[in-house]
Amino acid sequence: MPPKIDPSEIVVVHLRVVGGEVGATSALAPKIGPLGLSPKKIGDDICKATQDWKGLRITVRLTIQNRQAKIDVVPSASSLIIKALKEPLRDRKKQKHIKHTGNITMDDIIGIARIMRDRSMARQLSGTCKEILGTTHSVGCTVDGKQPSAIIEEINNGQIEIPSE
Repeated sequence: MPPKIDPSEIVVVHLRVVGGEVGATSALAPKIGPLGLSPKKIGDDICKATQDWKGLRITVRLTIQNRQAKIDVVPSASSLIIKALKEPLRDRKKQKHIKHTGNITMDDIIGIARIMRDRSMARQLSGTCKEILGTTHSVGCTVDGKQPSAIIEEINNGQIEIPSE
């Protein structure tokens, strides 16, 4: 039999969920059940916490202590970009392989880079902006009407000035 879990111990669980939807409790049960929490209640709490991210795949951090779960949304760069595109909600079951052909501004990119700054490996904000622009390229949208790779070249050449922090 596995050892008893200390209730005052802090346990961190990371999950990938679809925002605004109650996930399958069968996926939550093996991770949360041994900690003495109800998967159905946690699923409902995750649904409430991710209402802003409706329809997007997002990472959620559960911090569990004394059989109380605190839910934090940890957005990825791609989910922040897709949210910045302000696209209408789509039915995931009917529409597959969506092309995100929108356009976002450089201010949006800098804002996303500031959010992602602590998780970035770059030394300066300009490097983080380049990381976000690379993600924008893979998502398939444009920045200020230009391709993201052209904007990266302009940052490298010094034509576009990125604030220091």
